[in-house]
Amino acid sequence: MFSKQYLFSVISFFFFMLSYAQQDKDGIPLKIVLEEISSRHNIKFNYIDEELVIYKIISPKPDLTLTEQIEAIQLQTGLKFKKISDVYYSIYNDRKLDKPLCGYLFDSETGFPVENGTIKIQNNNITVFSNKKGYFELPLVSPDPIEISHLNFEKKIIQPKDLYVSDCPKISLFPIVQKLDEVITQRYLTTGIYIKQDGAVEIKPRKFGILPGLIEPDVLQTLQQIPGINSIDETVSNINVRGGTHDQNLFLWNGIRMFQTGHFFGLISAFNPSLAQTITVTKNGSSAFYDESVSSVIDISSHSKSIENTNSSISSNLISAEFYTKIKASGKASFTISGRRSLTDFFKSPTYKNYRNKVFQNTVVTNLNNNQTVDFNSNEKFYFYDFTTQYQQKIGLKNEFAVDAIVIKNSLFLNQFTNDASKNSDLGQESFGASINWKTNWNLKNSTQFQIYISNYSLVSKSESILNNQVLNQGNKVLDLGFQIKNSHMLSKTITFNNGYQFDETGVTNFDEINSPLFSRKIKEVLRTHALIAEGVFETDNKKTFLKTGIRANYFTKFKSFLIEPRVQFSQMLSKSIRLEILGEQKSQTLSQIIDLQQDFLGIEKRRWTLANDTTNPIQKSNQISVGFIFKNNNWLISLDNFYKKITGITTSSQAFQNQFEFVKTAGEYQVLGSEFLIQKNFGKFYSWLSYSYNDNKYFFKSLEPTEFINNFELKHCISWAGIYEWKTIKLALGSKWHTGKPITTPQSTTLDSDNQIVYNSPNNARLKDFFQVNFSASKDWKLDKGITLQTNISVLNLFNTKNSINKFYRINSTDNTVESIDTYALELTPNVNVKLSF
Repeated sequence: MFSKQYLFSVISFFFFMLSYAQQDKDGIPLKIVLEEISSRHNIKFNYIDEELVIYKIISPKPDLTLTEQIEAIQLQTGLKFKKISDVYYSIYNDRKLDKPLCGYLFDSETGFPVENGTIKIQNNNITVFSNKKGYFELPLVSPDPIEISHLNFEKKIIQPKDLYVSDCPKISLFPIVQKLDEVITQRYLTTGIYIKQDGAVEIKPRKFGILPGLIEPDVLQTLQQIPGINSIDETVSNINVRGGTHDQNLFLWNGIRMFQTGHFFGLISAFNPSLAQTITVTKNGSSAFYDESVSSVIDISSHSKSIENTNSSISSNLISAEFYTKIKASGKASFTISGRRSLTDFFKSPTYKNYRNKVFQNTVVTNLNNNQTVDFNSNEKFYFYDFTTQYQQKIGLKNEFAVDAIVIKNSLFLNQFTNDASKNSDLGQESFGASINWKTNWNLKNSTQFQIYISNYSLVSKSESILNNQVLNQGNKVLDLGFQIKNSHMLSKTITFNNGYQFDETGVTNFDEINSPLFSRKIKEVLRTHALIAEGVFETDNKKTFLKTGIRANYFTKFKSFLIEPRVQFSQMLSKSIRLEILGEQKSQTLSQIIDLQQDFLGIEKRRWTLANDTTNPIQKSNQISVGFIFKNNNWLISLDNFYKKITGITTSSQAFQNQFEFVKTAGEYQVLGSEFLIQKNFGKFYSWLSYSYNDNKYFFKSLEPTEFINNFELKHCISWAGIYEWKTIKLALGSKWHTGKPITTPQSTTLDSDNQIVYNSPNNARLKDFFQVNFSASKDWKLDKGITLQTNISVLNLFNTKNSINKFYRINSTDNTVESIDTYALELTPNVNVKLSF
């Protein structure tokens, strides 16, 4: 009997919903409904006002029985009705709540509390704010809806009954994103890293959380946490994006092209991590305003959108010390300087010694015939520094002006010796860059930006061989200068059109001089390029559809040839949780790095920049397309990218061969078919992610035998994992990296052939052992005084001290004409500590 009556009540409730569809969407206050029922049936209801005032309901149909009307109210409110007598009924809430209406505001992306959220009861002036824990409490119980707002989050409206539960509920707020610069996810890998709507990854060091093995937000070390970005030799000067070489990446600092990216010859980024920078990483589908990169774009900007207040910091770790200061000269002008210098020439920390062993490690040469070992020792004096300066000025309401400059230097003096000989060598690497930017906002819909830039790079060395009396002097210099104009026109709320022009002149000088046999050469090349650029951006008001298409028309004066380069970025929301992303591009590159000899520039920075000549050193051209999906729901983030990439115009000299093709010079191409997968879960203070990437990377050289074989930079399978915990001012991170070994070519025999040459197997016939490393980081902030913070960080690279081989090649021992194998190893267990004072 009860089940039939209950079923009838449920059906009646839905009938009420339909029959009262035209009624006020907010319903009728429950007290009014009860008064009407009391009048119709001559009964009385007893209740506590505070327990009923929050409810607005759809009034039951008058022709229903009293029992049916009461059951309909119970279905809508959850309240309990108790019959005291034929005339009196008692209404109560069985949750017996004795607390005010309260709740906690949380960021839906990060799980962090939202402070200073505004909670307002509509139709009156009652307003409260959330505290640093996200907690709020309303002083009044009202049936009116509750409006929650915050400058950085979407507005949300809830009903009072949503708060009328046994505990203060957690309320998620969704971050506000700006049009045409939408962020798909707020926390990617760690706090301060975002995925943008155009497929790029954005890193903001100021908001940086923590990553395993890092004591500070090193720009180029952070990049290697992103799926598809690796370093085959564990350096920041050899970053491989989707199987490409380091020189195929375009590195920009405030619009200045950087030809030097590392300190300590690749172990530390050359860009000061204390700078308030924004780093944008694009693996595919780059804007048509970017040139000279067939792999990826890493665009670093230290410009701020507004004139910030004066702030400074000083810090030191076991390798270097640095400073940063931004001075607010006026309400419209600021001046920024930063500097960093190594401590290595007067303080030999354990961290330095491990870095030193990695870069200048003693070469262990094993004679494969008799297994004897010969040790080469070295002493070195080494230091590095970098310095940046910036002036930013807002002129009137429409104009912005900025001047930037950067200097980077590495210096090494090396003494190598055995029991019988001692030789001295030196190496200097230096970069200088400057740019001037001017932007005018003509009106709300039109703007023009003009930039002029210059970048100068120099690498010089003197090398005295320990095996003979040969002295080799070498130099490689690059001078890049030009300007770019960009116009932006907002044609409608959903369409923007950009166009522009770029002129670039690049000069490269290479110098070599040997005393025995006597040889000297100096080659200087210059290339001028003109480019016309057009780009359209479309984004729907609801931000579900995003499309950017562009075209770049390059004209190379030296070759009298045009290259047309289309670009596309497409993003579409398929559902509330799933987004489709399609990216594609064609790009070209005239400047590349080659290796003439492995011992060039002391064998440390052995790569030299050279310009294309359109014959033996062609213009490199890329074709890339990728299709991916991003799933985001309930603090889960899953991304999948599948891509195909083809690069033509590469040369054997640019691919670091150390086998039968080391001295062969020919042109070819490589093709990569790959997938990149990441799964991440946020649990509030704790979050974890796991990434996997697959690369099938092959060379195609028509004049080599075989014509097709595995790429030197193929890491077929890569897996990374990290678990990160952030609680108040404490951050902990533990992570691991694993990947298949680097391809190598082994000799067929331990003896030489009749021409005294090594006889190799087919190219890249074997691999090194798999690479595995576990890293750890921890940090804590200390509030010393108002506006003064002390941050302490520790990190341990290679926590388990795993011995990882990162390179192996073979050469001839000229003493007894035998085959020697040379191994290079990754960093040993390496701790580091950083202390930073911000004020």
